[in-house]
Amino acid sequence: MSFVQQVRALLSRRGMSVTELGDLIGIARPNVSATLAGRHDARSNTLDALAAGLNAQWVLVPNEHLAAVRQVLAGKGTGPDLEAPSAAEMFVKARQ
Repeated sequence: MSFVQQVRALLSRRGMSVTELGDLIGIARPNVSATLAGRHDARSNTLDALAAGLNAQWVLVPNEHLAAVRQVLAGKGTGPDLEAPSAAEMFVKARQ
C-alpha cells in the first residue's frame, strides 16, 4: 500500500475529510488534495505534517521485512507474549 493510500485509509478510519486534515495541519485543502493526487512532489515536512495530523508516523521498511510488517498491520502477525513470564521470573520461581 502506497503512502498516499495509507493516508486516505487513515482519513477514512479517523472520519476526517481532506479539508479537516488541512485545517488541522495548516495546509490549504487544495495543496493537501494535490499531494494526495500526486500532482506535485511533497516535501518531507509536508509528509510529517500529514502523518502527525492523522496521529501516525511514516517510516521506511526494508524490503526484506516488508512481508512481516504487512502481516502485523493486517493483524495476522505475531508478537511477543506479554503475559509470558520472563527468563528472570522463571529463574526466581524455580529457585523458590
